[in-house]
Amino acid sequence: MRKSFGLLLVALTALSCSAQFPKTLKEAANRVNGGERSGGLTNADVVAGLKEALTKGAEHSVDLASVTDGFWKNDRLRIPFPPEAIKVKNTLLGLGMNAQVEKFELTMNRAAETAAKEAVPVFVNAIKGMSVADGFAILKGGDHAATNFLKEKTTAELTTKFRPIVENATKQVALTSYWTPLAAAYNKASMFTGGQAVDPDLDAYVTQKAIDGLFVLVADEEQKIRQDPMARTTDLLRRVFGTP
Repeated sequence: MRKSFGLLLVALTALSCSAQFPKTLKEAANRVNGGERSGGLTNADVVAGLKEALTKGAEHSVDLASVTDGFWKNDRLRIPFPPEAIKVKNTLLGLGMNAQVEKFELTMNRAAETAAKEAVPVFVNAIKGMSVADGFAILKGGDHAATNFLKEKTTAELTTKFRPIVENATKQVALTSYWTPLAAAYNKASMFTGGQAVDPDLDAYVTQKAIDGLFVLVADEEQKIRQDPMARTTDLLRRVFGTP
């Protein structure tokens, strides 16, 4: 393990040779092919730089998701009425509940925006707990290695934090009281019609979609760190990731 760390640092140091310095994490990993390391960076410096980059990326993701309309007006994040429950939606619309359906869809997204505010400390704790081995695995990993690391480490805690916020939001909307009996009746009928059953737990659906949407933004930030030198805004990040 120590040998591989030393080899990786060959690609991450030597600022005096900046013309040949790797400009992306992928290039840095690809250029680990032996030699003696030079420069002042240590394994700890490299992982500290990665942690700083990921923390900034996670905070920016939360900033984008948690503002008003962060989900509602972002086509990539917007939470729709559960797609597998379109027949339930149509039933509600057939009952003349158009305004309620629209209000509920807005409420689902507002709940996600509010819940997203709780994500920063969860992300930060996971990043702080990253080991040197974790850091180098991310550095040498695929395009979504950091995002996948955060998903694995934080999804359970995010679910615990998001769920009560979602529940509080959805219970304020009259549609929620119609959903469970309609979903139950639809599921009972689907046993005979061959239709796909729907999950009557709307809060679980909204909670999961809120987490999914947040990680869409986290993945965006990871790509900036890997590919865009302008995303490296501190001296440590420039030293670690090779921005002159």
